[in-house]
Amino acid sequence: MGEGRGSDSERQSGETELNKIIVQLKKDYPWLRWRLGKKFAFRPPRTIVVEQEKLDECSKMLLLHEVGHAMLEHQNYRTDVERLKMERAAWEQARKLCERYGMEYDAEVAERELDSYRDWLHRRASCPRCGLTRYQGADGEYHCPECG
Repeated sequence: MGEGRGSDSERQSGETELNKIIVQLKKDYPWLRWRLGKKFAFRPPRTIVVEQEKLDECSKMLLLHEVGHAMLEHQNYRTDVERLKMERAAWEQARKLCERYGMEYDAEVAERELDSYRDWLHRRASCPRCGLTRYQGADGEYHCPECG
């Protein structure tokens, strides 16, 4: 058994609960396509990738987040800030889905996931030469006000 994966009965319970949610989502959103993958993801325009290896309370939240992207018809983004806004909107949609399916919304999971994007954005926006915050132009490239 892998570290931090729980007992077999806990894993089976997680599988059963996640499977029940997926069955209900398939009924409620027949236009979505489903496939197994290495991590939860939304592949526009309508494919939800389900991570088989991660079966815990967080899994349900991640799944509903990806369904949120599909419901909001997220496609592409031009800037990194736009991507962060899309992520925030998908988490808000996940909150609504939790209400609909009688699940508890775990704000800590959502914030942890959003923090990973915030950290990614901060790394990308920091100038490697001088450390100042760069801005992203319409071309998608980052520009430093100090280094030019």
